[in-house]
Amino acid sequence: MGAVAAIIPCLDEEAAIGQVVAGVRAQGVATVIVVDGGSRDATVARARMAGATVVEETRRGYGRAVQSGIAALPPDAAIVLFLDGDGSDPPERIPDVLTPILAGRADFVHGTRVKGEREPGALSPQQVAAGRIAQVLLRLFYGARFSDMSPFRAIRRDALARLGMREETYGWNLEMLMRVAAAGIASEEVAVGQRRRFGGVSKVSGNPRAVAAASWSIATTFLRLAAALRRG
Repeated sequence: MGAVAAIIPCLDEEAAIGQVVAGVRAQGVATVIVVDGGSRDATVARARMAGATVVEETRRGYGRAVQSGIAALPPDAAIVLFLDGDGSDPPERIPDVLTPILAGRADFVHGTRVKGEREPGALSPQQVAAGRIAQVLLRLFYGARFSDMSPFRAIRRDALARLGMREETYGWNLEMLMRVAAAGIASEEVAVGQRRRFGGVSKVSGNPRAVAAASWSIATTFLRLAAALRRG
């Protein structure tokens, strides 16, 4: 099946990133790529101390960070794992996310935060609502049964290359779900739950302006991509 490599975009996550990298490596993932979006704290140093390869992306945008991580993948990486760097995605659930791919049942696995053990306050009402809206739209348009827009997911590298991902900002996670569903890629969803972030401030859920910007990006991404996929 080949090696697994993890990509972790982050920004000012010094309180969590070391534990996150160590937790991912403890699950047998040898290659951990942390993409730093211009942190002004000790994020980069702590990621490197924990054994991660650090890629510095000066342009802001979640999608840009992920694409930079993909560009840095080693040649032998056959499965790409994605998760956040704030400690909210439990690394101990990595085997659950990888098993359907390793067993040959799926090429893409989505880890849903709204199922499984979830700590109180781990997800904001805005995040839950956005996930519900995406769930309804994905089912109506594509018959897909994804229940969340969690960043915690894994995909075979060859399947990822076929998706043609383009989104550069907040809409990346939604775009991937839409493209996976539209392409009919074999998929599974597993419960991963959610923990409260280890420290710092959420770039989206704690900031009304950022929530509005992310919501607008997600909505426009869905409509724009849905039209493009329908034409295709």
